[in-house]
Amino acid sequence: MSDQADVDYGPLTELIGKWEGDKGLDIAPDPDGVEQNPYYETITFAAAGAVENAESQTLVAVHYRQIVSRKSDHRVFHDQTGYWMWDAQSHVMMHSLTIPRAVGLLAGGKHSGERNSDGSFIFDVVAGINNKDWQIVQSAFMRDHARTIAFQMHIVVGKGELSYSQKTTVDIYGKIFEHTDENKLKAV
Repeated sequence: MSDQADVDYGPLTELIGKWEGDKGLDIAPDPDGVEQNPYYETITFAAAGAVENAESQTLVAVHYRQIVSRKSDHRVFHDQTGYWMWDAQSHVMMHSLTIPRAVGLLAGGKHSGERNSDGSFIFDVVAGINNKDWQIVQSAFMRDHARTIAFQMHIVVGKGELSYSQKTTVDIYGKIFEHTDENKLKAV
């Protein structure tokens, strides 16, 4: 990893810092149908430096931790960590994540490094069990009882605001379910 002082984080710069939001909605599978959980969360992004892979690829990275609590009982129901990485040369945005349910993934997508017309950055990444480039890993138990099939995430960040929507397709309770989460956060 390089000295963080001389790293250009490009579009990831907008993420660095602490974010809070209380407008989240989690729509999750339930054995009897659908469970809806309004939530609040904190996401903290920290500069992680640059790394060189095989002497030919340079990635800049920010590490994050996301803590999500239900509004109904204020209990944490999601704790996620990972990295957002950007390869400026090939215009690829990457998102690695791990959750303590024995599931992890590496999602990716194209990103030019340019802002949109309102000055924000938009990141779109995907992963899937049949995607040769962007993969999902999970324990044998999760594979057999709550298999994650696909993941996609859309983030808009700029001007002190971050919004996201994500869809995780899961084979659970004998059916395919699109588990969704979305929220709007502010820099604090």
